[in-house]
Amino acid sequence: MFTGIIQAIGHLQQSQPRSGDVRLAINTGNLPLAGVSLGDSIAVNGVCLTAVELGRQSFAADVSRETLALTTLGSLSSGSRVNLEPALTLATPLGGHLVSGHVDGVGTVLERHADARSWRLRIEAPAELTRYIAPKGSICIDGTSLTINRIDGAVFELNIVPHTIAHTISGEYQVGSRVNLEVDLIARYLERLLLGDQAAAPTASGITRELLAAHGFRAN
Repeated sequence: MFTGIIQAIGHLQQSQPRSGDVRLAINTGNLPLAGVSLGDSIAVNGVCLTAVELGRQSFAADVSRETLALTTLGSLSSGSRVNLEPALTLATPLGGHLVSGHVDGVGTVLERHADARSWRLRIEAPAELTRYIAPKGSICIDGTSLTINRIDGAVFELNIVPHTIAHTISGEYQVGSRVNLEVDLIARYLERLLLGDQAAAPTASGITRELLAAHGFRAN
């Protein structure tokens, strides 16, 4: 588990293909590794990875084909900067929101413009994720916990404050940038809970209008 509060910016040292998947070597920049052991989790651009090798200022992790297909890690090149966060402990302040490090999909930056000292971003999410995205709710963008200002269809808008711009890779986003998205954990589990016994059916696909109506929900 993570908080979505980025602790350091690192960069990709090497991406080594290994029988269909890859092993990434990450330089961890200013991230302290003194308390990290082999097998511990570190989020890289919001993706929970397991440290299989440790150096003084680096670690290596294996990335499966599933993760390569559902995240942007496969498109990183040598030197690409990445957001880093070690796994939280019971003593970690929960400054963001609970983040699993399990990316739900990849979004695309449609617009970026200045708003005083902040940046406003408009990002298009995959259609299947939009039901989990709500105004003033939380979303994780490349591992960074952010608040959604508004949403229109599959496009949502958020605000990046100067501190976040300075301490994450968000300042590098341009129109067309692809970003890892993780929706709020509670929304995902709430959907499964509302499915009830239907969750066990192989064809259960999620919340529908019929399911909501059966539970007493009515459109305004």
